[in-house]
Amino acid sequence: CVLYSSCWIQHQYSYSLMDYFLKYFLFLCNLVFTVLGLVVLGLGMWGLISKESFAQEKIGSIGTDPMLMFVMLGFVLTMLCLSGCVGALRENCCLLKLFSAAVLVLITIQVVVAIIAYSLQDQIGGYLRSGMLAAMVHYQDDLDLRFITDEIQSNLQCCGADNYRDWEINIYYNCSAPGVLACGVPATCCVDPLENGTVWNSQCGVGAQLLDEFTAQSVIFLGGCLGGISRWIKQHEGVIGTVAIIVLGVQILTLKCKRFLIVPMMMHACNSFFLKRDKYSFVMEFLCSVFH
Repeated sequence: CVLYSSCWIQHQYSYSLMDYFLKYFLFLCNLVFTVLGLVVLGLGMWGLISKESFAQEKIGSIGTDPMLMFVMLGFVLTMLCLSGCVGALRENCCLLKLFSAAVLVLITIQVVVAIIAYSLQDQIGGYLRSGMLAAMVHYQDDLDLRFITDEIQSNLQCCGADNYRDWEINIYYNCSAPGVLACGVPATCCVDPLENGTVWNSQCGVGAQLLDEFTAQSVIFLGGCLGGISRWIKQHEGVIGTVAIIVLGVQILTLKCKRFLIVPMMMHACNSFFLKRDKYSFVMEFLCSVFH
């Protein structure tokens, strides 16, 4: 009995208060990001369903749908953080190692993207301008691009890429177009698109390109959205930097938690194994001594 008691004492290991804190802190962090991933996944699926992207005539072009990016991002985030949740709660070392490897890959990707963005910062403006003009060209044909363009123009109070006359690039707003939209701009360019403060006036930008700047400034926003985006980034660069540091810090912190938690988990697993083995051996030896 003394021999097996000493074996149990040697192999016994109990979690410390810090171990429990790290375990449930890791679980809660992953639970929050799992919920966030489900929200993103739900938004993506809602966008695809609301646009009937699964219809037979549209299923062929679903690969180019921007909402598919939300679905993929939400799915990956959910599965990754769910593995961290289950791994921490069930003390599964394999899941925690898989989670840590995935987080390490994500951190590497983010660092590489940040380095590339910093090295190409002089060319980012050109890429944004090209993207904005492309969105304006397909404004009437793509609901996603239309939604994004309208949100940018209404929230930043801007019109076009460089100025309101950029809308001539769109075949419907071009002055040579036969429709009622010719020489006009979208309603989101208007200073006051709500008629009498309640009814949305979709025709408020009709003929705006024919107006001179002095007259047009009372009807529509004259400045382009590229300048508005640049000003918004400069005004919120502190918040953007803080959020980026917090997100990166949480990822690094989860890696550290996993590193400090994996050792006591393995020791606890070994303790359970030895405890069961020692009890079994003690019973067998006792029975042998009785029958002999």
